[in-house]
Amino acid sequence: MIGLEKGTVRIVPHQRSWHDAFEQERRLLQEHIGGHVVDIQHVGSTAVPGLNAKPIIDIAIAVAAPAVIPACRPQLQDPGYIDRGDAGTEGGYLFVKECSPEVRTHYLHVVAIDDPQWRNYLRFRDILRADDRVRARNGEIKKILQEQFAQDRKAYTDGKIDFIRGVLTGG
Repeated sequence: MIGLEKGTVRIVPHQRSWHDAFEQERRLLQEHIGGHVVDIQHVGSTAVPGLNAKPIIDIAIAVAAPAVIPACRPQLQDPGYIDRGDAGTEGGYLFVKECSPEVRTHYLHVVAIDDPQWRNYLRFRDILRADDRVRARNGEIKKILQEQFAQDRKAYTDGKIDFIRGVLTGG
């Protein structure tokens, strides 16, 4: 089951169905904006087997250049994506999908293939998949932050930034 009320934080055990939910969405995205896409990847905690996560599927889409993003915007409305605008270097151009008002099921981050964010999405996911110690530490941090910020998703997300940057820089 995926979906989480906007602004809240709830960490749940990893679900095998998250991979299937991503694959289903990947096919839908390919149908709607495939001509603009270089790659589509499942990222974030739901892409890491064994890692507890918020039940929201994070998807990163690489496009050839930032100039391609405006062409994707109207084509993503039909499959139900809400345009949340450019989150800059902390998330790319962001779209969200909801199963009901204010209940988010998918985050879609669109970035240029040569943007460091693209490499960081994939690198962080791959490190979490490969390194038991880093994955366990990430799980501990998320649990602590969930307890502190169950009703403040922004504070929860901000609380993970230093850990993520440390992992990406090898710290």
